[in-house]
Amino acid sequence: MNLLIQKIASSILQILLFALIPFIWWCITARRKINFFKWIGLKQISSSKENKAALWIVGTSVIFLSVSIFMLYTIRNIKTATSEFSGLGIKALPAILVYAIFNTSLPEEILFRGFLLKRLSNQFGFPTGNIVQSILFGLLHGYMFFTLTGVLKASLIIVFTGAIAWCIGYVNEKKAQGSILAGWCIHAVANIFSGLCSAFLLF
Repeated sequence: MNLLIQKIASSILQILLFALIPFIWWCITARRKINFFKWIGLKQISSSKENKAALWIVGTSVIFLSVSIFMLYTIRNIKTATSEFSGLGIKALPAILVYAIFNTSLPEEILFRGFLLKRLSNQFGFPTGNIVQSILFGLLHGYMFFTLTGVLKASLIIVFTGAIAWCIGYVNEKKAQGSILAGWCIHAVANIFSGLCSAFLLF
């Protein structure tokens, strides 16, 4: 129960922190033009596109879950964000769900795909914007592993998470009408999987 409460509190703080810069930017540049949630892509996908977007979400999730098995095995002896669930089994599930859905995927989607990708795309075009946000996302997830795993494994993490970020950006903007709900689903599924792998000591 303490772990669940900790994750709820951490999620609230994380969402507020990651949304702060986008919110300030919106207040300065777009407050009079568009609702904040629509501006960052927290909006419903139109019913005519829902089925196609759902297929992309499922397909992308399956591909990345398959690859993530290799990545989790590669860093199996390294302490990660999901290590706190290690060996807890099914009783860790509520905390894992909060961690995966609200503590990591939502704030990161708001900042990277809802804010950075959209602003960069407006300025430099979608291809450049998507590449830049994916590189930054990969570097954020890989830099902490350099001293723990060495250059090769850390580089693999950067490439893997960067590739995920690029594909999520593509799905959001090209298949889900700019909604970050699609990317949020893909991201959350990946984090739930890694949390469960830790909880049940699968690697």
